[in-house]
Order: sequence, then C-alpha cells, then structure tokens
Amino acid sequence: MGALPVFRWRLAPDGYATRRQLRARGLRPGGQDVAAQLERPRRRRGPLVAYLYRVDLAKPVRPMTPAKWGALAKANRARRTCPACRHDAGYVIPAALGLCVPCAYPEGGCDGIAA
Repeated sequence: MGALPVFRWRLAPDGYATRRQLRARGLRPGGQDVAAQLERPRRRRGPLVAYLYRVDLAKPVRPMTPAKWGALAKANRARRTCPACRHDAGYVIPAALGLCVPCAYPEGGCDGIAA
C-alpha cells in the first residue's frame, strides 16, 4: 500500500470530502478506501487528522426502511424510559442521573408520571 497524499488544513483540492461533508451532500463513502488525509498542526501535540474520500466514487445514502425506523423508535423509547418507575419521561434521561428527574430527586415525589 502506498502512502496517502497529505494536505494541510483547508488546502485540500476539490473532489475530496470527509465523511461528514459527504453526509451533508447525501452521500456515503460506499466501501472506497481513504484517498487522502488532512492535517491540522497543533502546538504541543501531534496534528489533528481527518480522512478524505473521493466525491466521484461516493454513493448515495441508503434510504431508511420501515424496519430501521422501528428500531430507531424502539431505541429512543428505551432512552426515555425510567428504570425506577418504568414510565416514559418524555425526554432522554440524562446519563449522569440514570433516572428521571422526579425519581432522582424524590423530595418532589415521583408519582410515575412525567411532567
């Protein structure tokens, strides 16, 4: 395998994009290998590196299927369900608390119904 071309920060030629830039255009790498890398120098540590992919080889993003939508809804529902009172909190439960706010701070009382 040959060495990758390395470009300085903000100096990559047209035709290359990062994963995020591809996604913003509705594209994905589509199995292609990294084509180049971008380096941003830092003072006291090694440079920040971003991998670049060729835009002309990128493929369109696959559409969401009903099964994927269902799995995403189920995962989000699990993130909103309090493990103590087993009710939907109506918001994603903070990882720092691990419980809905009424269960985490019981002085207000937890009746199991999200406000």
